[in-house]
Amino acid sequence: MERKIRVLIAKAGLDGHDRGAKVVAAALRDAGMEVIYTGLRQTPEMIVEAAIQEDVDAIGISILSGAHMTIFPKILELMKARGLNDVLLFGGGIIPEEDLIKLKTIGVGELFTPGTSTVEIIRYLKDWVEKHPKN
Repeated sequence: MERKIRVLIAKAGLDGHDRGAKVVAAALRDAGMEVIYTGLRQTPEMIVEAAIQEDVDAIGISILSGAHMTIFPKILELMKARGLNDVLLFGGGIIPEEDLIKLKTIGVGELFTPGTSTVEIIRYLKDWVEKHPKN
């Protein structure tokens, strides 16, 4: 039996808009993945702790607040400190092109902007997990 992909979807910081996160979570669930949705106003520490507790393959952050250049690096730092080297950090939201490039350079996975098809996100996650099997 093939192991289900486990994905944590979180809204970090004070951003209160969660429609996109819920749409992505539902699409991933419909695609056969196990999805843990943490809800609104999560701190980076809460997100990483939940990822450890749930033994996820990937962490997806939805961010529309403009705090992406603070949130993503902090989550990556905490993931490295806690040994989550085999977990993907990806996300989506309103992120300027130059910031997308900077975040990918430091180790964040794909960042999906508004209008991205959920099929593209599903394909990306399945491909990533296939290429990076957990120990």
